Amino acid sequence: MKMGKKMIRSHMRDFRNMCALLNLFHQPGCGGTTLAMHVMWDLRQEFRCAVLKDNTLPKMEVAIQVGRLMKLESEKPSPVLLLVDDSKETENPHDLVNCIHKAAVEDNPNLNVDDASNCKVIILNCVRSHSPKDQYRKLNTTQSQYIEASLTREEQEEFEKKLKELKETHEKPENFYSFMIMKSNFDEEYIKKIARNTLENFDFSSKKAKLFAFLALLNTHVAESEISLSLCEDFLGMKMIHWQEDSVLDRMKPYSNFLIIDTVEELGGYKGIRILHQSIASACLEELEERYNLKVSDITMEILHCDLFFRVGVVKDRFMLSIQRMLIERQRRKDGDGRELFSPLIVEIHNQQGRQTVQEIFVKASSRFVTSASIPQALARYLYINEGDFPEALKWAEQAKNIKENPYTYDTIGQIHKSNLKFNNPKEKQETSRNPEDLKTNIKIADNAIAVFRKAQELAKTEDELEKEAADDESDDYPRKSYNVYGYVNVLEIVFLVFEILSRLPFFEESDPMKKKYLQSFLQKAIPITSVYKEDNEINNRYVEILREHEHFLLSLKTEAKETFEILDCYFTYIKANNSEFDSKNRWTVCGLFKKYVNLFCTAPEEIKKERQNNPNLNLKIDIEEQRLFLEKNQADTFTGILQHLDKPAEDIEKITECYAFLQQQQQFINKKQKTKETVNYILSNIVFYLLKPKCKHVKSHSDLSALLLKTLQDVGLSYPFPDPYYLALLLFWPSPTQKNTEIGEYVRAIRNSSHKRLTSLFRNRSTVAHLYLGKAEGLKRLVSKQQLDENFKKMQRNTLAQLWRNGDIFKDKAIINRLHRVSGTVEQGEVFANYGTIKIPVRPALIAGIRSGFSTEKVSFYLGFAINGPLAYDIQYEN
Repeated sequence: MKMGKKMIRSHMRDFRNMCALLNLFHQPGCGGTTLAMHVMWDLRQEFRCAVLKDNTLPKMEVAIQVGRLMKLESEKPSPVLLLVDDSKETENPHDLVNCIHKAAVEDNPNLNVDDASNCKVIILNCVRSHSPKDQYRKLNTTQSQYIEASLTREEQEEFEKKLKELKETHEKPENFYSFMIMKSNFDEEYIKKIARNTLENFDFSSKKAKLFAFLALLNTHVAESEISLSLCEDFLGMKMIHWQEDSVLDRMKPYSNFLIIDTVEELGGYKGIRILHQSIASACLEELEERYNLKVSDITMEILHCDLFFRVGVVKDRFMLSIQRMLIERQRRKDGDGRELFSPLIVEIHNQQGRQTVQEIFVKASSRFVTSASIPQALARYLYINEGDFPEALKWAEQAKNIKENPYTYDTIGQIHKSNLKFNNPKEKQETSRNPEDLKTNIKIADNAIAVFRKAQELAKTEDELEKEAADDESDDYPRKSYNVYGYVNVLEIVFLVFEILSRLPFFEESDPMKKKYLQSFLQKAIPITSVYKEDNEINNRYVEILREHEHFLLSLKTEAKETFEILDCYFTYIKANNSEFDSKNRWTVCGLFKKYVNLFCTAPEEIKKERQNNPNLNLKIDIEEQRLFLEKNQADTFTGILQHLDKPAEDIEKITECYAFLQQQQQFINKKQKTKETVNYILSNIVFYLLKPKCKHVKSHSDLSALLLKTLQDVGLSYPFPDPYYLALLLFWPSPTQKNTEIGEYVRAIRNSSHKRLTSLFRNRSTVAHLYLGKAEGLKRLVSKQQLDENFKKMQRNTLAQLWRNGDIFKDKAIINRLHRVSGTVEQGEVFANYGTIKIPVRPALIAGIRSGFSTEKVSFYLGFAINGPLAYDIQYEN
């Protein structure tokens, strides 16, 4: 694939938004980053070019620097080309895009972003991947390109021409190994041959051979790594006075042809030495093992035993960081689905020599990196995943937690408990072994696991520096700022492991309907364990003792599961997903667990049906219970669950609405809270039903629903802990040309307050999504769902459509313009308002760069969407 100035310019033309993102996936060693640097050099007259090498920097700080570069030595902004080198943030590069939007707009308050052709930023997200083509296909957008380690026929011919030129001016052009490797089209045999020839008579006992082996190991496993020239001189025992720059290369012969001295700009700038090409380094390691039986573990241990490398020194810090990365940094899987379990180095050592050598290396590394939680954490992960040694894994995980308390170190402890629980409870084991003490052990493990995951969630909610903390931690299993969601899923998994363990007890066996009913009733607190029928024997009596001992914990699990499902439903419904791969995996897990929940708790027992026949007076009570059971089973007993039915068949919501109508008619509620909840859900189900089947006569009218909501709002006031009734107030009471509601501003403030209290732990600076938009009609007809808008783009690929929604370009389409109502408003001191006569309603911009900063009042117009934390303004246009 060829990539040059034309491609960059075409992307600049294609993007209407201020900040464009271009992902470049390339194989390690194929020169993708170098090629990108050449492109930047060619475009230096047209763009202000910069490279972001430290991805641990706060995104807002980077954005501010980009804004300064845009205005450097000029009042008029210049376009910027930013290379994000080998970013670990490929899960969500849009974080940086949003921050640049915000910073640039705030720094240029008088700039019209839509018209300013020079106020542009292209982020070239250059990511190494072992399967760049697969990554490219997975994203499936025009904003991505890939480079593989192969040349086209034309490129090979160009290399042949260049070689002829070099032969005229150089004695041995074949020593230009990087050039020759590319000319050979990255031929592995050629690389092996030059490695074999150069490493003849290799003697690892000599200093120069050791140093070369260190570089081979480092350059194979850590991209763009090096050892400082001064450190090499110290290692080789050279005096620092009166030596030339190439003295180290002289000492390193015959390996010098493979080495190059570069200037490293970090840490004030210094000179570092490295092997010319990653493929050479890798071939050298293979040669050392095959020919001299020198394994990577031997080289690694030799580095870790060298005191010189671990003395205090600024330049050594970068080298030490490279050693850490070599041990713990995991690569993305070839299928692109998450990351490998361990670093390539650890996988190789494990395959060659097994646990003992791996553990020895990690133990030695932990003594070198005493302030790093990542090393003991990685060892803990290795021990529980690969070896199933849970006590030893727990010891190292606790050590990591003692070094640094954050969601990731606590999560590792929780994962050990969870794996231990799974290991202890294969179905076959419980069917052949009846040991009550196993039950006691497993309940304690589950209790500890849930406590640890809860602690991790608490830390995720409170840590402001979470992104910075995650920079050097084993956090690749989930995107940063997402632990709270991941923690909830882990808690659910533990809860259902306990349910599974209980369902195999002799008096709770799931295969027996009556015994299953006993388990259901026990977990629902309907009957005590002492009332459960069971054979009177020593084992069963001991089981009962253990269950009574842990009764408080066990009886909390059903409520824990239900509340956690509701929280995760809110996340999946209300929050704009940062990473579809991560969210899809979690959603799939949660859906599977919910099916188990339904199977255990939402089945109407046969006895109830018999009781209905025998005692007609109970019929109404049974009917009410069955209706509520149906709603829970179909995830329609929550406001969030009903909202999700916008994307489901109309027949489903019709039955749900009938259930709520029946419950409203009977007016038999346990308490006021249940009455409010079911009334609110009834109103929403009618709205969703209307949107899916507007001609149905059973849908309540706008005026009926408004009257019922008004009565509910009077009951709950403006301090209700859930945003649901206020969300309905926005839908039903939003002003129109013929009707104005003077209290709408109060409802907006109320929904903001309640959503902040209820959902702030899930939001964590994330954007919410609008499921409904303001159309041009009146009454219920003016509500337009996102699904209805998406109907206009059926032929468009999902990724392309998602990109249109993400950058706001969807609102330029005629089908959307014809469907939605454009609201008039103002921007005052950075705040956006929708104006209806004398009524001013606060709204939030949906895109962070949608408004200019400043203190003047300007007239604007926009489309309106309704999110769970208040109204959102889309496609804000300034009148001037």
